[in-house]
Amino acid sequence: MKRILVPIDFSKQAECAMKTAANLAKRSNAEIFLLHMVNLPSNDTDVSAHSDASNPAKMLYMEKVHERIAELIKSDYFEGLSVQEEVRFHKTFSGIIEYSHELGTDLIIMGSQGATGLKEMFIGSNTEKVVRNSDVPVLVVKEGVGKFHMGKFVFASDFSEEVKPSFGRFLQFIAKFDAEVHLLFVNTVHNFEPTHETSKRMREFIVDFNMPEHTLNIYNDTSIERGILNFSKDINADVIALNTHQRSGLSSMFNESISEDLVNHALKPVITFKL
Repeated sequence: MKRILVPIDFSKQAECAMKTAANLAKRSNAEIFLLHMVNLPSNDTDVSAHSDASNPAKMLYMEKVHERIAELIKSDYFEGLSVQEEVRFHKTFSGIIEYSHELGTDLIIMGSQGATGLKEMFIGSNTEKVVRNSDVPVLVVKEGVGKFHMGKFVFASDFSEEVKPSFGRFLQFIAKFDAEVHLLFVNTVHNFEPTHETSKRMREFIVDFNMPEHTLNIYNDTSIERGILNFSKDINADVIALNTHQRSGLSSMFNESISEDLVNHALKPVITFKL
């Protein structure tokens, strides 16, 4: 892993993402790129008009933004790291994707303030849009998470054939961390399968891969989301890994009723890989 992109908006969530990026960069000798997007109105596509450097008000604004970023780069957690900055006028999520392509980013790290479960971390947010459209893994962390290990991953999936390419990318990514993998299928009333059928599919799924230390797990719960969260808590996982689809993002994973009282303030970091 050579390049980590961190979109920032000077929020507490962005600070958490920066601390996480610093933590990972020190382990992998990666460069960090901080990106601040000056968001355009949804009906405005004239980027050049907003980035006109001859406008005194915009020049002053850009000067202040660069000053704030310079102060961030001086933070203790960035000490000894290569940290670059970029400020752009663009719609937030599409600008992040565009810059990620330009850099050849290996990982995007974003902060989230969602507190009521996996769905609230993503759906309808710029984070979800980045997750849906990114060709590289997106790590989403919550406020309060800065230092964590990437040693124990839960990979939650239905283990269908279409998942195999993204699973291969997942294995390539975690190889950098000498990680163990806990493959997880969540059995619910709405998608119930006999254990022997699921177990057979999971065993066949991994045949073509050079697997690290791993376990196969079938977990019964009232919803897919609750099963992922409860299982991850049971084994004290470091990171939850999920697949996403460009067409529907993560929405298809959460088509079941999610209990309003599902609150998990210690939600683990979540990393996504596009199908």
